[in-house]
Amino acid sequence: MANHPHFLVIDGYDRSGREGLTAGGATTAGELYTRMLEKCTPGCDVDVIYPADSDVSLPRGTALASYDGIAWTGSSLTIYADDPRVTPQIELAKAAFEAHVPSFGSCWAAQIAVVAAGGRCAANPRGREMGIARKIALTPEGRAHPMYDGKANVFDAFISHEDEITHLPPGAVLLASNAFSYMQAVAVTHKGGTCWAVQYHPEYDLHELARLTFCRIEKLVKLGFFADADAALDYVNKLETLHADPSRQDLAWQLGVDADVMNEDVRLVEVRNWIDRLVLPNMRS
Repeated sequence: MANHPHFLVIDGYDRSGREGLTAGGATTAGELYTRMLEKCTPGCDVDVIYPADSDVSLPRGTALASYDGIAWTGSSLTIYADDPRVTPQIELAKAAFEAHVPSFGSCWAAQIAVVAAGGRCAANPRGREMGIARKIALTPEGRAHPMYDGKANVFDAFISHEDEITHLPPGAVLLASNAFSYMQAVAVTHKGGTCWAVQYHPEYDLHELARLTFCRIEKLVKLGFFADADAALDYVNKLETLHADPSRQDLAWQLGVDADVMNEDVRLVEVRNWIDRLVLPNMRS
């Protein structure tokens, strides 16, 4: 048995999506997840794959089962579209359930897990939830769930999405919700496998939110998040300044952020609980 867990990170972006992030100074989703896992479990081994790319060979069976944990990133794709970049990812999620490898992920991960298990997603009629998801509240099931051990009953989190889970499959439990998106966290059990997933992004920090916002300025201005590009750039600069100097209480107040997103120990509770409760025991079994 290895001394450290071996993770498979599944980056849900296609090549053009990854290139767009890099061009705007953002870290690609797979790299963000790799850094987060290495932070939570120093010494771990991480492989990253890009299933939206047509030239990628995806692991199956024993190759998939050889991993101690599977982590899914976000994505700029649409889960309910008939899209050759999406279908292989749904099939990979089904294979992960069947391989009984514990999974975790952000945003796209929750949607992928639900659809792979027989649930449904759709465009959120409220539009895009962007920046900071406010007042995410644990359901009674979420409060009792090991993923949220040590988390507050109500919290804020980094977020960026337009689609949402609309119908849970059998074996899925709603763990958290807010006014914008009813399904903010789920635990899905399917064919003997388990996935804990959140609609928000614990892997982000203020800098990454700044860069993602920068990458999406044109879209965000059109959607009414900012009056114009200058207003958006001012927001980006405030995020970057606060990231560089967390003592700037004036900026934290203006941006409406606190330890929920600025304190890594608070932000990564769900990830560490997944590793401690599912991944490490899986290694020992």
